[in-house]
Amino acid sequence: MKPLRLAIAGLTACSGCQLSLLNCEQELPQMLERIEFHFFPMACSPAILEGEYDATLVEGCLSMPHELDLLLALRQHSRYLIAVGTCAAWGGVAALRNGENREELRQSVYGSSTATSGSFSPQPLHAMVAVDAFICGCPPEKEELLNLIGDLLRGALPSPISHPVCSDCQMRENLCLLTERSALCLGPLTLGGCGARCPSLEVPCEGCRGPVPEANLSEALELYLQKGYDHAAVLGRLRRFCPEWKS
Repeated sequence: MKPLRLAIAGLTACSGCQLSLLNCEQELPQMLERIEFHFFPMACSPAILEGEYDATLVEGCLSMPHELDLLLALRQHSRYLIAVGTCAAWGGVAALRNGENREELRQSVYGSSTATSGSFSPQPLHAMVAVDAFICGCPPEKEELLNLIGDLLRGALPSPISHPVCSDCQMRENLCLLTERSALCLGPLTLGGCGARCPSLEVPCEGCRGPVPEANLSEALELYLQKGYDHAAVLGRLRRFCPEWKS
């Protein structure tokens, strides 16, 4: 069977999503029997774009012109382009201050340095190119990345997740932190698939995986209001990872 020709790139991000894949120590040797990493700057050198790719995994959002050039090149030469992680899918924490003056923000951090000249407000990948699939999470679960590789080896894309974190909580028989403890838990509005990692440790869901499809925001906001949280507080929390949330 022909090996899977794979590219993995990181844009504006913390590299945690790529590390999640590299942390699959037991599975990586088996992967390398079926996969050729032809462009993976974080793990392989030299990193040279050449030829066509069966799939490209991209971590991070876009905030620099050279990142956009790289993304366009990868899109052009890849059968599938997959956004990996919340920054790639929704903008993530890098986009928290998109509503503010970009030049003022740049100068407050970098001063007179021209190192970041030309930077623009961070954007998710889908704002610039067509994205074939999304693997959300900050970072994604290792199992999700392994399942993604397995799907690609079969020539398929992963099935999209459509359930909220609340469903994961119910499967694990967790106490509901929102209804029972009046905690600001974003599980009803957040995409599941993490196995309710945080609520299982009695930590309220922070919404790091982005919005669940067709979320009933208005009804959820009424529930949060009953628990003492106004709309601004809830929306502000939701937009920490997904600035695209609308009121």
